Amino acid sequence: MARTDAQTQEPNRTQARFLEGGLFRHVTVMSLTASLGMMAIFAVDFIDMVFIAMLGRAELAAAVGYAASILFFTTSFGIGMAIAAAALVSRALGSGDGDLARTKASNALILGVIAAALFAAAVWVSLGPLVRLLGATGETENLAIHYLQIIVPTLPFLVAGMMGSAILRAHGAAKAAMWATLWGGIVNAVLDPILIFGAGLDLTGAAIASAAARVAIAFAALWPIFRHHGGLVRPTLPQITADLRPVFAIALPAILTQLATPVGQAYVTRAMAEFGEAAVAGMAIVGRLTPLSFAVIFALSGAVGPIIGQNAGAERADRVRGAFRAAMLFAGMYVVAVSVLLFVLRGPIAALFGAEGLTREIVFLFCGPLALFFYFNGVLFVANAAFNNLGRPFWSTALNWGRHTLGTVPPVMLGAWWLGAPGVLIGQALGGVLFGVLAVVLARLLMAEPRIAPARDPAFTRLVRQTQLFFSRR
Repeated sequence: MARTDAQTQEPNRTQARFLEGGLFRHVTVMSLTASLGMMAIFAVDFIDMVFIAMLGRAELAAAVGYAASILFFTTSFGIGMAIAAAALVSRALGSGDGDLARTKASNALILGVIAAALFAAAVWVSLGPLVRLLGATGETENLAIHYLQIIVPTLPFLVAGMMGSAILRAHGAAKAAMWATLWGGIVNAVLDPILIFGAGLDLTGAAIASAAARVAIAFAALWPIFRHHGGLVRPTLPQITADLRPVFAIALPAILTQLATPVGQAYVTRAMAEFGEAAVAGMAIVGRLTPLSFAVIFALSGAVGPIIGQNAGAERADRVRGAFRAAMLFAGMYVVAVSVLLFVLRGPIAALFGAEGLTREIVFLFCGPLALFFYFNGVLFVANAAFNNLGRPFWSTALNWGRHTLGTVPPVMLGAWWLGAPGVLIGQALGGVLFGVLAVVLARLLMAEPRIAPARDPAFTRLVRQTQLFFSRR
């Protein structure tokens, strides 16, 4: 029996959950639930590192460190596509149009998976040059390439899972989005010891476990969309090509924004490689500690985005600004608490990895004052959420690239020259302060108008329109 218009509209209104209620509570719930899922994945990566350290081969730990930079590079692609899906779906829900939300979700997923497959293929054939560019040589280079050859082809599954989770968060289904990534973490945690030690596959076993986890995340994220949120629509080619413009108007600058981080991290890895494998191993440990410790901060952009997007779609400018302030406060409270915990546990953390000498020095440095500087990364993440959901995604792109070029290369070079390997991390941390402050200033200017309305980036709009015309002629 067909539903009436009133019946179809009522669910659409109730799905916009962030138009009412306490904003700090919304930010807290969304950030914590999103971060729990992320933390499960990061925790497994952390455990991977512990297991590999137990094998007693320094080149294995260094290989994982080099591979992590490239995997971060590919994961950034998925984050960008997820940001686009969340922004489009949340704005549609905020305006009360559930059918439009399902259409945007479906088309964004298809475009994301296709683009991810092409991107993964390009990275896979370039693994050798990429790993050597980071400074890997000899056996470490071969191990890193082998590890990546197994994981990189599963990028389309990871992107589907990340976009599915973003769509769930846009609906306000924070717990369902959390469980999608939790299932990935569970699969990885179960398979890791079995394959690494039980089957004696060492690094190969860790890679297979990570690949299986990505497949699990995809299925776990898409299932709740079909069961609880109206599913997806059957797409047509004209619909997909029509959505090239709105999807990639957000996705491409968001991807470029996310790619800035691994590019900057690749330079830091290269700079650290000048001080030997002990320094790279220390940085690899820090690379595992950072996302595990600050998963909540990494989740902020994706968590705050739907809150800003729904209220922007409903033209609630006061709540958009309130969500931004609440996220800034939440980030500060969290970073201080975690930094204190890391300082207290710095000894046991170093002992867990058997870190000695320079490796231990680098771990202690991170667990000391440098952890506090991560607040400025959180500030940038919150500002990115505002830019992406208020029609200025290229502002995010410019700030992130500035932070990971001008805010990374000169201070890291100076730090390495003056203080050696520890100076690399110090320079990287100090470089983020200026761009964090600049991000807040720009975000406040964007939200200063009494009425929030989506803006466009004209140059990019023309580029996307040309792409759309190209595909429509095929």
